[in-house]
Amino acid sequence: MHVFNSKALLLAAAAFDAVSAHTAFTNFFVGTEPMGDGTCVRMSNDLSKATDPIRPVTSQDMACGVNGHKGVARICPADSGSDLTFNFRDWPDGSQPGSLDKSHVGPCSVYMKKVDNSAADDNAAGPGWFKIFEEDYDNTTAQWCTSKIMANNGKLPVKLPTDLAAGYYLVRPELLALHQADKTPADPQFYVGCAQIFLQSSGSSVPKDTVSIPGYVNMQDPAMTFDIWTAPKQLSFPQFGPPTYQSGSSKRSIETRTTQLKQTFGLKPANCIMENDNWCGLTLPSYSDEKGCWASAQKCWDQSKTCYDSAGPVGSKNCKNWESYCNSVKNACAGGNFNGPPSAKSFMPALPERLATTASPFTSGSDTGSQDMGAAQPKAEALPSMTSSSTGDNSVNGGSIDTCGSNGGLKCATGYCCSSHGYCGTNDANPPLENVRGFPSTSEPISLVVLMLTSSTGNHELLEIKRELQKRIGFDSFRCFS
Repeated sequence: MHVFNSKALLLAAAAFDAVSAHTAFTNFFVGTEPMGDGTCVRMSNDLSKATDPIRPVTSQDMACGVNGHKGVARICPADSGSDLTFNFRDWPDGSQPGSLDKSHVGPCSVYMKKVDNSAADDNAAGPGWFKIFEEDYDNTTAQWCTSKIMANNGKLPVKLPTDLAAGYYLVRPELLALHQADKTPADPQFYVGCAQIFLQSSGSSVPKDTVSIPGYVNMQDPAMTFDIWTAPKQLSFPQFGPPTYQSGSSKRSIETRTTQLKQTFGLKPANCIMENDNWCGLTLPSYSDEKGCWASAQKCWDQSKTCYDSAGPVGSKNCKNWESYCNSVKNACAGGNFNGPPSAKSFMPALPERLATTASPFTSGSDTGSQDMGAAQPKAEALPSMTSSSTGDNSVNGGSIDTCGSNGGLKCATGYCCSSHGYCGTNDANPPLENVRGFPSTSEPISLVVLMLTSSTGNHELLEIKRELQKRIGFDSFRCFS
């Protein structure tokens, strides 16, 4: 099977044409338990744009992201009052570290919506959304919410309300990057996705302050054009959307007491022995003769194809394990061992790591208390000043020719501008690569260089080149500092 390699190459090559690598909500934890990469998560099915922001704010994709109108097979159970920790990645498959570029600062929120079936299609966009968490700029730590997420290895923890009615919900983490909100036209960048959960609860509350998504925000809202580059910072941030729901603040409905209290949709199949994303590898039928052996092998290969075909941006690494298992079945049949199937135990992928418990650096939410934030994280640092005039070794004409702005606080030298990624460069729409560190001198445009590189470079190297190009050239947007 070669589906994994072709998809990985597509993602890497297409990223050259994209404006920049951004971020995607890829997986989450309930308490300390990992649900698995992509499991119970609605994500974009377009590998080349999986980390792109949602545009415009009136798009139906504002609800659960691109392809978010389609439910996925699995629904993860969660108790009321438990902690959900959402994980954001710059590289959805986790092949490279990072969650979000330093320049992408702004607020974050988490919304919920009660639905009849979290795995059903066409239930995301529209009314019924309520907010359970929001945080913008923390004056105490001098950090935006997204900066705290970056310092916390991409993790955003929230506590579920304790009194909501049991049932199926969509839970929607939202990041808003404001680094281009001051442009003309303004370009606020939303990153959203949705987790499908079944809330196990004895509560019966129905939040009254709900909104429609899209519709809860428009480009006339001050938040959409908020200038993070202004010094001194013009705070406080103009929040948007409904007020944050607080447990005990809503009506209790007699009607909700009859809500189904047992999950019946989106359950993990009882005979599921291996998972990838929302795919399950099912136990093969037993056999004791040659015909049965080959029939079982074929069923294994059929499931393998489904695994690869259904793999999303988080990748198909566990499909490879299943493929190896299928090879063992085939080899047994070819060797005359017609009693099986063999055990899959030796082919099982490593279990995802659990989340260690530590105090939450976030201050807002529907309930307070410690939350699961991941194993000992480095202390978050305040954003550097955007007006610093200090220079380092890579400086000429009174400024830097290397890093700048959010990537060290330096000003660029005369004739250079600072990209949103924090590197000095020029305003050329299609700049040459001759000054990019680590690349041979060439005046060819980016598109031609990509073709040259893809013909002679492996997947891993291509991903590295893509990342270096985006960081060094920063061709998504340059910003000159006075």
